[in-house]
Amino acid sequence: MARYIGSKCRLCRRENTKLFLKGERCYTDSCALDRRQYAPGQHGQKRAKFSAYGEQLREKQKVKRIYGVLEKQFRNYFHKAAQKKGVTGENLIEMLESRFDNMLYRLGFATSRTEARQLIRHRHCTVNNRQVDIPSYLLKVGDVIQVREKSRSIARIKESVETAQQRGIPGWVEIEAANFLGKIIALPKREEITMPIKEQLIVELYSK
Repeated sequence: MARYIGSKCRLCRRENTKLFLKGERCYTDSCALDRRQYAPGQHGQKRAKFSAYGEQLREKQKVKRIYGVLEKQFRNYFHKAAQKKGVTGENLIEMLESRFDNMLYRLGFATSRTEARQLIRHRHCTVNNRQVDIPSYLLKVGDVIQVREKSRSIARIKESVETAQQRGIPGWVEIEAANFLGKIIALPKREEITMPIKEQLIVELYSK
């Protein structure tokens, strides 16, 4: 399976915004984007000028990198979003937010979506008391996520839960930190997603 193995901070600098790919480091002075606010590479400090297509492409790449989705996966999400009732761009963001790895990150059991995917692959978490090891599994309202009892002593999980309140828990989930349990109480509304995403540009890109 294809995956990016380069520097994650390089991706944030390329998109000129924090994608929060490095967990706690993104909230400290060690963040590469805070220290070097220009694109990576030999010509990174030159002012970039994008065409309309370039802006659409960059927006698509940014959203892919935020949620850790590959190109084929992302295109499939878009086609499914286009077939659903409602606004295509909002449907797309809703589906990405409903992914198991994203919800695990939102609940605070992992400091990044990458770490959340690793926990899921290693079977440290359950959904409705069932073992699920697929990061792209789409959750529904009422689903309950819980860290397995034998995994609750893992230092990274405990540290993440302790610092989750500092990062902020969104209003569409509930968490019982003492029981390492979280519940999906609603699907996020577009105005609740605070990441700087312009989904209309993605719709325009794929509609050509």
